[in-house]
Amino acid sequence: MIEREEIIGDCRLLLENCLTIFPSLTTFDAVVSDPPYGIGFSHGAGGDGIGNGKYASKFNGVTIRGDDAQFDPSPWLAAARTVVLFGANHFADRLPSSPKWLVWDKRRGLTRNDFADCEMAWTNQKGFARLINHYWNGMMRDSERGVPRVHPTQKPIAVMEWVLQETTKPGESVLDPYMGSGSTGIACLKLGRKFTGIEIDAGYFEIACDRIRKAHAPPDMFADRPPEPRQETLL
Repeated sequence: MIEREEIIGDCRLLLENCLTIFPSLTTFDAVVSDPPYGIGFSHGAGGDGIGNGKYASKFNGVTIRGDDAQFDPSPWLAAARTVVLFGANHFADRLPSSPKWLVWDKRRGLTRNDFADCEMAWTNQKGFARLINHYWNGMMRDSERGVPRVHPTQKPIAVMEWVLQETTKPGESVLDPYMGSGSTGIACLKLGRKFTGIEIDAGYFEIACDRIRKAHAPPDMFADRPPEPRQETLL
């Protein structure tokens, strides 16, 4: 029995342990996810860079649920025709070789801190390694400027759109078994992919539901319209 389920447009969001419920789900065209890597990730866990001192992140000390054990990718390798796993450089020894890695350059050579200059995603597709330059350093970003981050390993929606365009087609079904804050789901909405997201943490599940709900809502046609002039009543 699923603990909680939300349907938002073509998005199905499930609050549950993905390994428990995945066998009962229908098949998918693609698995696209940023799983816990098994490295005990925590912002500000040593060093002298942006994670500490006056540059400390609000996520300092925040750990990722399930990140206290090595990640086993084997349940997902045959879960769909297309598989994309971020952070795969941390568990590459447990993956088949692949010619097509996707690399997100998030510093563009402009800065360096205690965190990686890029993030890498393994795919099971044939083809060539691909790269996207998309600056993402604190509040200095190429997208979502002024929008607070809500998850310590949150991906830009624009980067997830690029990943989906590189690996999937419109109308295909995408599963993210480690949904987090729902960036993959928002990208699916924008690109016309059907999305199923699973998240084990109730707080992040609620955040993902809220973000995807807002992304699915029709735009306010009157948002940029100037206010109506005030009508004065003459006596």
